[in-house]
Amino acid sequence: MTGTRESSGKDSEHRLLLPSLMFTALSVSAISTLGAPMVPTIAREQHVSLSAAQWVLTATLLAGAIAGPVLGRLGDGPHRKGAVQGTLIGVLAGSALAALAPTFGLLLAGRALQGLGMGLMPLTITVARDHLPAPRMGSGIASLSITTSVGAGLGYPVTGLIAQHLDYRAGFWFAALLSAVALIVVTRVVPVGSSAPQRPLDVSGAALLCSGLAAILLALSQGVAWGPASAATLSCLCLGILLLAAWIVQALRTRHPLVDIRLIRNRAVLAASTTALLVGIGMYAVLSLVNLYTQVPATAGYGFHLSLPATGLVLMPMSLGSITANRLASALVSRIGLYRVLPLGALVVCLDLVLLALWRDHVAVLVLGTFLLGNGVGAAYAVMPILIVRHVPASETGSATSFNQVLRTVGGSVGSAAISAIMLAYTPPAGDAPGDAAYTTAFLVTAAASFLGVVAAVVLPPRRGEEAWVKGGSAARKHEAAGPQHTGAGPGVDPRQEEAPRSDRFPG
Repeated sequence: MTGTRESSGKDSEHRLLLPSLMFTALSVSAISTLGAPMVPTIAREQHVSLSAAQWVLTATLLAGAIAGPVLGRLGDGPHRKGAVQGTLIGVLAGSALAALAPTFGLLLAGRALQGLGMGLMPLTITVARDHLPAPRMGSGIASLSITTSVGAGLGYPVTGLIAQHLDYRAGFWFAALLSAVALIVVTRVVPVGSSAPQRPLDVSGAALLCSGLAAILLALSQGVAWGPASAATLSCLCLGILLLAAWIVQALRTRHPLVDIRLIRNRAVLAASTTALLVGIGMYAVLSLVNLYTQVPATAGYGFHLSLPATGLVLMPMSLGSITANRLASALVSRIGLYRVLPLGALVVCLDLVLLALWRDHVAVLVLGTFLLGNGVGAAYAVMPILIVRHVPASETGSATSFNQVLRTVGGSVGSAAISAIMLAYTPPAGDAPGDAAYTTAFLVTAAASFLGVVAAVVLPPRRGEEAWVKGGSAARKHEAAGPQHTGAGPGVDPRQEEAPRSDRFPG
């Protein structure tokens, strides 16, 4: 009887684990993007320019880019659950600070704390790999990977409705409530730790990566105001490049780097990571530009002057598109192969941006645009972690997925900063709103970046002849890392790497 009760308890934990992980990931995704619909409102209330208010999104993405690998290392060993709980406490504190902030600077600080939650997605994937039953692991990882886009689409209408009937600060209080509930769920359901050994946190690497990204984003977003060839712009850009170069050198020489960039030598990981960066630019471009375009004041002569709840409804189809794409990805992979779904998703994002650049005279077109965005991003994001999980040992899953998440959020940060610069360039000296041509330019520029993502997804993956070598190498490294205690089937074995190497197979 005791054995039966223990088995029943484990089955119950397994049933609750994936929904709990998805709720947590969806919550922090919605929180990280909830500032975007309120950018015009925050600009008015805080008496700052539209390009400055765009940093409400950029600061969150920058914090998320750093939080991913840091949490990946903190969650490697027995303190994984504590790392998740601590992050959610930080998100809760940031939400309260953003709601109470009397100045724009404190509001940005609160949004940066909220961005820490974006680093939880790689941790949820690692937990799923360690604790979900083998038949549910692949589909569970794919579902967790699309929470970035699903959560964004679901959060917009809710926070817009709250902010419209109360004020924008109420939207941040809603974020505090979400993070508090997620904290309770994690405390009750998520396993305490992992069997992986605890590795030291690379503080120097975190400082170099954060400083380098911040300097480059500052140059991108303020380059128009300072002048593209000004000393300030060039200094920030050169400083950022030097810091990132120093980070790469430091990561290659450190025994336990913040992000193991050696994994980039694996062409499957390189394809997933490069595409993540470029598709991330397109994703946040559509979200930011559609959000701004729908709320343009009537005096501008274009746009729709919609309320926050109406803007949220325009953006919500992104969630539906992401869910649809996740369901469709399994069928597509079995028909056309895993490596063809990745460029297909990036291509849909690219075509969507071109569509919105040329035709956005009706709200229905914007709704279609957000739905197509969800389909493209959902398909690409669903297969990225599968590529990574198949081609890296279990001990490096957290690092590899964290690096992928870093590049997604860096892409979003670059897209957000570039949009700020384009908006500023097209805003008249005495005007509050940029000209309509700003949106056409921004859509086309980010479409070009997404097209590069299509090229990367086609060119970079391993060829048929290399596939067996990649899988064999991963299996060998994994066997070495596992040691004698994981020589048989058990928690340390990735079932997908024990199967016959079929590149067109979608786990789960």
